[in-house]
Amino acid sequence: MINWISFLIVLVVTLSALVIIWLAKDRSYKSSLSVANAYDNWTNDQLLERLWGEHVHLGYYVNSFKKTDFRQAKVDFVHELIKWSGLDKLPKGSRVLDVGCGIGGSSRILAKEYNFNVLGITISPAQVERAKLLTQEDISANFEVMDALDLQLENDSFDAVWSVEAGPHMPDKQQYADEMLRVLRPGGVLAVADWNVRDVMEGRKTLIENFIMQQLLNQWTHPEFASITSFRKNLIESSFSSGDIQVEDWTKFTIQSWLDSILEGFRRPNAIIRSGPFAVFKGFREIPTILLMRWAFANGLMQFGVFRRKL
Repeated sequence: MINWISFLIVLVVTLSALVIIWLAKDRSYKSSLSVANAYDNWTNDQLLERLWGEHVHLGYYVNSFKKTDFRQAKVDFVHELIKWSGLDKLPKGSRVLDVGCGIGGSSRILAKEYNFNVLGITISPAQVERAKLLTQEDISANFEVMDALDLQLENDSFDAVWSVEAGPHMPDKQQYADEMLRVLRPGGVLAVADWNVRDVMEGRKTLIENFIMQQLLNQWTHPEFASITSFRKNLIESSFSSGDIQVEDWTKFTIQSWLDSILEGFRRPNAIIRSGPFAVFKGFREIPTILLMRWAFANGLMQFGVFRRKL
């Protein structure tokens, strides 16, 4: 009995300490530099890469009851978005811009399997360097450090623009939409996927939801989330807009990713151990945020929106 009491005391103290640190450490959005620093840190210790592979985004599950490898689900997501958006209808050699490319997972699929000429951009210098190291010379994918809100690219210079889970880091959603559409040629393909908050017209947030939302913003350096409705409006009302914007909610296809992202730590313990003691603590520190994300998507506070320009 004494051993069990001691164990429970240690467990409660440990969990309490983790919660205090989780709530106390300020990781809220300050500027684009805070986003760059966050991704530089994650990229340099390679913890996410060792756990989740070369794709940081969510996976796509056709059937939530069918066992699917988490890394394969991420690859499946890329192919599903390519098909849904119509990107697979573009001719070989088409120029594609990957906005918020991470370490280049999607860019390499677009270049290698669909024969596109891809430019991946991210605000993180560490991600660019890692993406270059992971990309073979015969793959037509290049990477540059660039701010998505100030693309140093010419108007109408890409046949397609691709962006997955980059929007939450953008403080100005209209500028984000404007810049993507500005560099997209008339008739080009737009493929965007993002975490979106429930629209205000669908119901006001409760006190608990407001607390959870603030944590989802602060913990991962997000200035704000757009709703599916509001970001579709940003795209439609952009001065560079042409054609209707179609949207779908893919929450049911992606929600399994949140628990899988935690379970990967148990499936691949060596990935954490190889990263050292600090990485173990760092990984556990993210679990509360991941669980809150899972709760938010399961209870309608958050939605996973996909956006395409009607061809």
